[in-house]
Amino acid sequence: MEWLNDNAQAISAVASICTLFVWIFYAQLLYNGYVRQRRPRVIINRGKGIGIEAICLISNMSSEAIYIQHLVAVLHIHQRSYSLDVVEYQQQEDQQHNTRYRTHQGPLASGGYLHIQSFGGIVEQVKRYWDIDDELLHEPNIQLEIRAIAIYGSEDMPTGASRSFNIDFNAPPDHQLLPASIDTKRLNSRGQRKQVLEWAKEIETHKAH
Repeated sequence: MEWLNDNAQAISAVASICTLFVWIFYAQLLYNGYVRQRRPRVIINRGKGIGIEAICLISNMSSEAIYIQHLVAVLHIHQRSYSLDVVEYQQQEDQQHNTRYRTHQGPLASGGYLHIQSFGGIVEQVKRYWDIDDELLHEPNIQLEIRAIAIYGSEDMPTGASRSFNIDFNAPPDHQLLPASIDTKRLNSRGQRKQVLEWAKEIETHKAH
């Protein structure tokens, strides 16, 4: 008892420090949870099938709405890549056979989704735009990369998502399109957002020419 009385101030100081560390620990947990909840989350996936005619789906699993700025398809063949912004290149024909253009550029609500078109249609668009020979599409090791460039909330830097799919037109229909990764790659870090910004600048520069 005498020892406790003699060291009361030291014990109190140690207890206060331990309490402070506990509060810091819980504050860090709360902060990490808040940051994780606020982090944008865009998923790129297949829908209505698994083959080349499956629909390319873009889903917003963020806690807030995002603004879709660009949807870029990049066809990787051998040592060359062919890219095309497909957000404004959608086309369809009405009953009078008039070609119309539509856009997926705009806000996408939290929990919402949109489909660009089929993966086969996307490949056809890139092929037609770059005048790619049909024989090249039957070469091995072809990948189609889908990039989503979006604005999230009041943040200045764009955020992005990317997912690649292996394409083999020589395979049976259900095996012509296979995801190259299990999940969509999120591009949320500062360095990754700079890369996304460069993608957006390249698109705008290409459109200007």
